[in-house]
Amino acid sequence: MPLQSTLAGRTAPAINTQMDGRSFEQLRQECLQRGFLFEDPDFPAADSSLFFSQSVPVRLEWKRPTEICTKPRFIVGDANRTDICQGQLGDCWLLAAIASLTLKKDALARVVPHDQDFDHQYAGIFHFQFWQHNKWLDVVVDDRLPTVRNQLIMLHSASNNEFWSALLEKAYAKLHGSYESLKGGSTMEAMEDFTGGVGEMYDTKKASGNLFFIMKKALDRGSMMGCSIDISSSAESEAKLSNGLVKGHAYSITGLQEVNYRGRKVKLIRVRNPWGQVEWNGPWSDHSKEWDYVDRAEKNRILQHSTEDGEFWMDFEDFKASYDKVEICNMTPDALTDNTKRHWEVQLFEGEWIRGSTAGGCRNFIDTFWTNPQFKLELVDADDEDDVCSVVIALMQKNRRRLRKEGMDLQTIGFAVYEAPNNAEHQGKDFFRMHASKARSKTYINLREVSERFTLPPGRYLLVPTTFQPHHEADFLVRIFSEKKVAALEMGNDVDADLPEPPPPSAPEDETDEEKSLRKLFEEVAGRDQAISVRELQQILNGVLSTRREIKFDGLSLHTCHNIMNLLDVDNTGKMEFQEFKVFWEKMKKWIMLFLSFDTDRSGTMSSYELRSALKAAGMKLNNQLLQLLALRFADDNYTIDFDDYLNCIVRLENMFRVFQAMDTRHKGRVNINLLQFLILSMSV
Repeated sequence: MPLQSTLAGRTAPAINTQMDGRSFEQLRQECLQRGFLFEDPDFPAADSSLFFSQSVPVRLEWKRPTEICTKPRFIVGDANRTDICQGQLGDCWLLAAIASLTLKKDALARVVPHDQDFDHQYAGIFHFQFWQHNKWLDVVVDDRLPTVRNQLIMLHSASNNEFWSALLEKAYAKLHGSYESLKGGSTMEAMEDFTGGVGEMYDTKKASGNLFFIMKKALDRGSMMGCSIDISSSAESEAKLSNGLVKGHAYSITGLQEVNYRGRKVKLIRVRNPWGQVEWNGPWSDHSKEWDYVDRAEKNRILQHSTEDGEFWMDFEDFKASYDKVEICNMTPDALTDNTKRHWEVQLFEGEWIRGSTAGGCRNFIDTFWTNPQFKLELVDADDEDDVCSVVIALMQKNRRRLRKEGMDLQTIGFAVYEAPNNAEHQGKDFFRMHASKARSKTYINLREVSERFTLPPGRYLLVPTTFQPHHEADFLVRIFSEKKVAALEMGNDVDADLPEPPPPSAPEDETDEEKSLRKLFEEVAGRDQAISVRELQQILNGVLSTRREIKFDGLSLHTCHNIMNLLDVDNTGKMEFQEFKVFWEKMKKWIMLFLSFDTDRSGTMSSYELRSALKAAGMKLNNQLLQLLALRFADDNYTIDFDDYLNCIVRLENMFRVFQAMDTRHKGRVNINLLQFLILSMSV
């Protein structure tokens, strides 16, 4: 069953992230009792915490706030958006999200706990909480911050004695491995990490005419919003335009208003540059003439402080013409186009794309697409006021920012939704070849999360999350939001085997010509005792199979023959008599037929992605976890399995299934074994 989740996760306690398992309170109390300031061993004041791909470009010192100013404060007054000024790091996307967070006080209080300051409880330790993959994490840091000439070089507050925002950035950098890991990103990513919410993205050039009201309703409900201007090349990043706006730069949206202007209503939007300066200089900017035609009281209420603080107003039409993207992170995935507040149900799945087994790529790669993880959704009840079901599907790839230092950047991801057949099976290649998708993500893109809102008629659907290219690995999280409860299930999760007993071997007088030929070969090899050892079995099989030109064959290994002997040696003599060999040969013919039928390109080998189908045809049903293990064990670097490894795999599986079924006398799907039994089984199976 899928994990159940509340969107913001407010009732769930945060998980301690220190490697030694101690909590913030435990660490702070220990420091206070011993009379020393905390130094974080998990994120030291060292170059490695700053950069992983370059050296520190300037000579800097790590200093505590008490060394930077005389009376440091955690928060001066209330935490607000003017406390956020960008430093030397290219993480404007994070700063834009922090600015939006300050507008949502209850969410801010969770991310930035207020039970800490530089007073009598001060021990050089602070903590912050972030949502990661359906869990809230409590991240502890010491308060040593990078400085040059006694000035903070990263995120800082406009007040030189306020440090909550600088410490928040440090905690977020620790979460992802280093400050450098925060370079470049989507505002939506940080918004979700601050709220556990679900994000949506709008193209201002293609959005519907009611975008202003969608955004205003979102802001009124506490949603966080950001915007940006696209760039066509890296050279345009952070390039300042003549109108004062900056390309490739993340802004936060902090207000929307309608004002009376010369007898008509004008829609305005308030935007903030995380730099704390550099503002729009067009109509409705701080000192533009348009404000002269607005009622003085209304003007004073809206403008409040018209200073160079990075925040400015724009006409909404100018905003749409100037900006390209709007990102909205909903605290709950409410329908922003409806006045009715809705409660949404949430389903969550965790999975992984593993090359050779479940990393099938997008629909362009039909031979492997079907091997991706599949999730069945059953939409039963339509929305209250409609005959369709509203669903938000969000696909997130996990831990990619932390993995940057290992050369693993974001994968290009997306998903497709199909109308599902009545059977509850993991669907194969033929299904996807014959059926078109009913819904899909708009595009495959290298973002941490791709989300889309759909309205679908009640029914059964199959969700297939994928990377764009096959063989690309990543862990992922799927969240499914719906107004009415959705039954959701991961397909291909059952493990079972239907292994009918082979027919008894025929009497000597009833043997076929093939069996008589085998008997002759067997007797020549077996010798006087008329039973063959493992090495003699290897000799027979290699002699017979070497004539099969359609199989790419370098000979069966002794290891494979040991496994065959374990399967057929029912009297535990360590040898195989001819009657046992005849039973095996009937199995062998079936396994050869399956191998050839799934060797679709006649290469003499089988693709590891086709192993699932071959095993299913042999009567064995495995889940993704087992298939991934088999691909890692038996496939080569090109995701192919030769006949020896194929035979080794299928024989071992049948042996293990038969041993388990023999022990499971009550047919409960579980057995009890002691240590001795476990050791005997693991040595022989």
